[in-house]
Amino acid sequence: MSLVHIHLLLNHFPVIGTLIGVILFVGSLVGKSDDLKKASLLIFVGIALLSIPVYMSGNAAQQAIKDLPGASATLMSEHQNAALLAYVFMEISGAVAWFGLWRSRRTSQYGRGTLSVILLLSIITVVLMANAANIGGAIRHPEILSDSQTSAPARFTMGLNAAAIGHFIVGGAGGGRWVWATCQTLHFIGLSLLMGVVFLVDLRVLGFMKNISFAALHRLLPWGMLGFGLNLFTGMCYFLGAPEQYTKNVTFYWKIGLVMIAATNAIYFTVSDEPWVLRGTDIAPLRLKAIALSAVALWVGVMFCGLMLPFLGNAF
Repeated sequence: MSLVHIHLLLNHFPVIGTLIGVILFVGSLVGKSDDLKKASLLIFVGIALLSIPVYMSGNAAQQAIKDLPGASATLMSEHQNAALLAYVFMEISGAVAWFGLWRSRRTSQYGRGTLSVILLLSIITVVLMANAANIGGAIRHPEILSDSQTSAPARFTMGLNAAAIGHFIVGGAGGGRWVWATCQTLHFIGLSLLMGVVFLVDLRVLGFMKNISFAALHRLLPWGMLGFGLNLFTGMCYFLGAPEQYTKNVTFYWKIGLVMIAATNAIYFTVSDEPWVLRGTDIAPLRLKAIALSAVALWVGVMFCGLMLPFLGNAF
């Protein structure tokens, strides 16, 4: 199995999943159901995570088919640009949805402002995802295009110029070494925030700092999410600047896989009832300790793979 297979396997989920999330979310607002709100927000967060490998594997798929007969370079470029814009909105939607889950856990309220922003972002994301998927489907399916579409030059589409952004990041078009170096600095800051919060929370569950309740440490989770967001943003900048450096490196596959599992683990600590009963001097059950220990191992694995990218995989 290659990244092309992964892209073909996963590329429908962001469109269909986001649409299902919007339907459930609207239903929760109409029916005033907190359970449906929670379910829809979890879908948004889950699809935001899934969109990471979907977008990155798309670049590998483009490289695989670009020289095949009938593959339109124009459509591939349009699809990449449209997918990047949809990806950005999907990640923002997922972040706001996570904030809504965190806030509901702390205050038992989602907040009207938060719900309104989620609704607006999710609707925009569905439109952008559908646009990207429509263009992507036409790349290898000329039968769905009219004669005028197959012969016409590039059309206006909703998207970001991925090639121009990548060129700027690596020093072209007015960029310079400062762009990549700034991303590295922000990436390290984000990693410090993320790991600091993750280890504090997991160490409490493992039995350290027993005089502190989990609810008190839970206030730090948005800082961890901010760190994750910085890492996601700067990591995407690296990817746009030198995509083949990553898609041809098997260590990068492991890193993304570990990130997905570790992030799912973090979602558990956000929404699960079990950690919230831990007050000062309470001892977590063995199952919860195992989950916390696995989180530590997963994030250490993410850091290891990130550090080893230049040395393992022969892509740098």
